[in-house]
Amino acid sequence: MKKILVAAALASAIFAPMTAQAAKTTVNFAMRLEPPGLDPRTGAAAAISLITLYNIYEGLTRIGADGTVKPALAKSWTVSPDGLVYTFNLEGGVKFHDGSEFDSSDVKYTFEENAAEGSKNKRKSRFTNMAKIETPDANTVVITLKEPRGDLLAQLGESTAVIVDPDSDGGNATKPVGTGPFKFVRWIKGDSVKMVAADTYRDPSSVQIKKATFRFINDSAARMATLLTGDVDFTTVPNETIGQFKLGDQFQILEGTTNGETILSTNNKSEALSKLKVRQAIAHAINRQEIIDGAMFGYGTPIGSHFAPHHPDYVDLTNTYPYDPEKSKALLAEAGYPDGLALSLKLPPVDDYARKGGQIVAAQLEKAGFKITIQNVDWPKWLDEVYKKKNYDLSIVSHVEPMDINIYSRKGYYFNYSNEAFDKVVKDAETALTPSVRSAKLKEAQMILAKDAVNGFMFQLARVVVVRKGLEGVWKDLHLFSTDLARMSWED
Repeated sequence: MKKILVAAALASAIFAPMTAQAAKTTVNFAMRLEPPGLDPRTGAAAAISLITLYNIYEGLTRIGADGTVKPALAKSWTVSPDGLVYTFNLEGGVKFHDGSEFDSSDVKYTFEENAAEGSKNKRKSRFTNMAKIETPDANTVVITLKEPRGDLLAQLGESTAVIVDPDSDGGNATKPVGTGPFKFVRWIKGDSVKMVAADTYRDPSSVQIKKATFRFINDSAARMATLLTGDVDFTTVPNETIGQFKLGDQFQILEGTTNGETILSTNNKSEALSKLKVRQAIAHAINRQEIIDGAMFGYGTPIGSHFAPHHPDYVDLTNTYPYDPEKSKALLAEAGYPDGLALSLKLPPVDDYARKGGQIVAAQLEKAGFKITIQNVDWPKWLDEVYKKKNYDLSIVSHVEPMDINIYSRKGYYFNYSNEAFDKVVKDAETALTPSVRSAKLKEAQMILAKDAVNGFMFQLARVVVVRKGLEGVWKDLHLFSTDLARMSWED
């Protein structure tokens, strides 16, 4: 069926008019997953942010295509020498899409709601660290922190810190209202989300795209078909799919990176896996490049700790435990398992890195003396058994949030890792007042995780995007989940 679909798409592409390109003001994007809602503060799904962040909603800051922090609703700011007081000067003349005025009270309301007892914000601790939020006038917000946070300005550009209006907040999950350059039109469940350039936006002349549609197409061949027929203008696809198509000179392929650390998740409190030598044996058994080549068709960057290679503080720790099956066998014997060790490997429904990668990892581990039982599970079961109940030995998942090394300090997190020395280093990094101290601590944290072999650190997910030529401004690297439409335009 897929071959018929693809063949039809190729035939149609020859004759189909490039309506999206001809219009020069319309962009259509095909994405794999449909979001469960449209409020990024209360939902953890990346699909929410891909649609809404910087399009419908804005924060005080934003992250640019180069990964740097830039002004957004705050046009400027100052930070006290002790790193505790942030004073933000807000943009004037800003309106929400329903016409209501934006001012400092909306910032105070949003952040206090994020910190409230019943808040579902997945980054709640960032807001509970705010001792007080003052609004001396409509265009000024003063935030006093309990503890310094050197990365606060970047964090305020993430989806969990977008600013909402108290009057429309209750409906944001299905009818989002923000201050961004695009206004929500409708959500056709199972099909698409549509938006148009907002007539309330403070700088309409800077936005060249006037209409945008986010289509939900789970099947990769179908996504490519819509691209070839001109129904969409860009899409991400599994790496192996690209080679199946003759794209021609009307498309370009952007190869970049993401924040997706793909790891062999390990239950550090299981009887066997609590032993360092067993975890070291796993680390020595993993051939990262073989996994990248076999499961990801060569796309991906080997990693030796939980940190993105594109980050300036990244340390290459892939040689901490180099691939050595014989060393792995020896360590397993030293740990008390001379006849091998039986472990389960629970894999979520991700075809490439989890299911295909899982087969390769299992074979590598068995070559080193482990006995692996693969259990394929759906997402609800994975979330229940692995993530919540921690009823697992090993799993494979990609952690895609930016700068999430602090999850290893989270009590009760599903890795079951506990290390007070690591916790202190992370805390020192978070509260550092100078970039040099922060950098040194982040590097130290990476080294601790690598040495402890907390997880099997495999590779960083690549970002591969197929874009119709003429469309400029599509991000190559995904520093966080956003499809920044206001920075896109069609060449004349």
